[in-house]
Amino acid sequence: MPLIACIAVAIASALVARVTAPHLRHPGWALATVPAALFCVFLGLGLRLEGEAFLTERVEWVPALGVALGFRLDGFSLLFCLLITGIGALVTIYAGAYFADKPRDKGARFLALILLFMAAMLGTVLSDNLIGLYVFWELTSLVSFLLIGFDSHQSAARKAALQSLIVTAGGGLCLFGAILLIGSALGTFSLSEVVARGDELTASPLAPAILVLLCLGTFTKSAQVPFHFWLPNAMQAPTPASAYLHSATMVKLGVYLLARFDQAFAGMPAFGMTLVVFGTATLLVGGLRAMMQSGFKGVLAQSTVGSLGLLVLLIGLGGETAAVATVGFILAHALYKAALFFCAGNVIHATGRTQITQMAGLGRKLPMTALAAAAAALSMAGLPPMVGFIAKELVFEAQLADAAGTLALALAVVGNAAFVMVALLSAIDPFWKRRGVPSEVHHADTPGLVVGPLVLSALGLLFGLAPGLVANSLVVPAASALAGRPIEASFSLWHGFTPMLALSAAVVALGAVLYALWPRVHWRLGEWPPLVALLGDRGYYSVFNGILNLAERSTRILQNGDQRAYTATVVAATLTILTLGLVFDTPGLAVDIDLSDLRIAPVAVLAFMMIGAVAATRTRSLLTALVSVGIVGFGSALVFLLNGAPDLALTQFSVEVLVVVILTALLLRIPLRPASTRTTAERRLDLALAGGFGIVVFVALIAMTAVPFDPRLSAFFAAASYPEAWGRNVVNVILVDFRAIDTLGEIAVVCFAALGAWGLLRRTGKTGGAR
Repeated sequence: MPLIACIAVAIASALVARVTAPHLRHPGWALATVPAALFCVFLGLGLRLEGEAFLTERVEWVPALGVALGFRLDGFSLLFCLLITGIGALVTIYAGAYFADKPRDKGARFLALILLFMAAMLGTVLSDNLIGLYVFWELTSLVSFLLIGFDSHQSAARKAALQSLIVTAGGGLCLFGAILLIGSALGTFSLSEVVARGDELTASPLAPAILVLLCLGTFTKSAQVPFHFWLPNAMQAPTPASAYLHSATMVKLGVYLLARFDQAFAGMPAFGMTLVVFGTATLLVGGLRAMMQSGFKGVLAQSTVGSLGLLVLLIGLGGETAAVATVGFILAHALYKAALFFCAGNVIHATGRTQITQMAGLGRKLPMTALAAAAAALSMAGLPPMVGFIAKELVFEAQLADAAGTLALALAVVGNAAFVMVALLSAIDPFWKRRGVPSEVHHADTPGLVVGPLVLSALGLLFGLAPGLVANSLVVPAASALAGRPIEASFSLWHGFTPMLALSAAVVALGAVLYALWPRVHWRLGEWPPLVALLGDRGYYSVFNGILNLAERSTRILQNGDQRAYTATVVAATLTILTLGLVFDTPGLAVDIDLSDLRIAPVAVLAFMMIGAVAATRTRSLLTALVSVGIVGFGSALVFLLNGAPDLALTQFSVEVLVVVILTALLLRIPLRPASTRTTAERRLDLALAGGFGIVVFVALIAMTAVPFDPRLSAFFAAASYPEAWGRNVVNVILVDFRAIDTLGEIAVVCFAALGAWGLLRRTGKTGGAR
């Protein structure tokens, strides 16, 4: 079971990293062996896909509910597994060097979180069961929250982490709703089966609701409009996390799931149209916001938002060409964007500055970083001979093959031009542009910091010059998995003088113009309030603060500190519900007035209890009221005893003794005859509630006794207590075995009550210490 073993190893590596990393001299290099080994395992498994198409594994998880952990490795999940483990190995090395001058325990915590995130990502993309997928999906959100807020001493990091958790976890709830509706419509949670039964899914009356919930869940994860704001704010995370989570892997989970469901929703035109509209909008918003930024990581983050929009747009187009373009762009984007984030982290780490406008002349001081940034920027700009050039031509080919229209194509050209602008900013301004005094660096390139960007940018060049290395072994199988059938595709560097080449040239030219305009317009756009309000997170904070204000007002009204008001509210609500139930669900009452079985002893006990109850309501003395209430409790114990339940009677006697003793000790500390605090109107309300409650309970008892007794439950317990629980006392068996969890909860309540009573009654000395 290699797939399950890989996930288990990834989870175990996170635990090992937390324990061993503080004691390792080079923890990044040592721990990177785990994701590197997993990369090799998945590479070997991928070679087996040529003959089998996919590998599957299944483990029963909750058999009673029909929930099993199913795992499936096909061409598309293989692509993600290789990216997750391959880039994960480089991120681990980079993180070890990045935190080399920090306390070792801090670096160990970060490495453990990175490896745990890798495990969650592998579980998500390998899960064939939607319930299991959702569990891993939410784990990625939780670990992302911890990584974004890793520098918890910074308020901005805490704020960004909370925002990302609220948005992605809220979307996760929507996704869970879609999963439950899918299970209800098809009777299965198997992702591959759902895709195969797409016609049934789209014909279901639940299909529109599933589509809306699915889009909400995936759009929040992949930062689509209007949820685009959280991803750039998440750049508060340390650079290794930004390079791994928010460019190469996690944010593509929404894209991954949309691509998986593309076949299932092929029969719903609304699915493709929705993705095209929102993807195009996100592409443009990402490009425009990139023009408004000056922070190195901020610019890259905005371009990531645009790239995710482009991927959603491609999925919406559909068709074989779009499937190949989606796979090719995922591969190219992961390589160049992770490399650029590494480079940005190197520059920020070396200079202590975050703004591109504050960086200059770093090319000679950080030559390896500058070289990696230049190669990655070439791929991002879509220039030959990089793999990004191939991906860009495939994108335009998919759009030309679709009937989306000239407007959509023009908007895509503008969005891709923004990528060119960001690429030029990343490769030129920090390293080769002159701005007066060159930036000072605190340290030069180190192997741990440059191996990641150099390897990724080199792979971008290698796959561009020799696309056959990944065409038939990775790109085509992944696209075939998305299309649901074997396809043939051309993944090569040169296709001749085609319309796609002309569009690529137009993109580069327009991107150069945007780059030339950036120094003069970025600060104007970034300080224009209407645009900032429209494209930023002001709407999120309006909703967020509105919910907090509503909660504050509700608390002020409902939690007013008046215990009598709380009790009256609960009693009134209960009384209303019971009354409505009796009125609408009780067909009729038949009062049994036969007194032949009347016993004098229980009647005398009940009369004694009534005297105690009346005395408790009439007395002004708290001690007398307590004793009167105790009479009611002891009377209940006598009723149990007279009806053949000595164990219940003993329990009731014990509880009443404890209550009376504890409350008496407490009352001795306060005036025994406090002044009346209830007005006449409040007393009348109390009388009405108490009387109404008594009447409703009386009527309910009459209604229950009028129904013939059903002995099936009693007979079951009597018959099953000894064979199944080996107990002859039926009551004990019910409490200890059949109602074990309920009894455990009751015991916990008693224990907590005892602790509370001890806290109230304990005596303190003069120094304030407990005695």
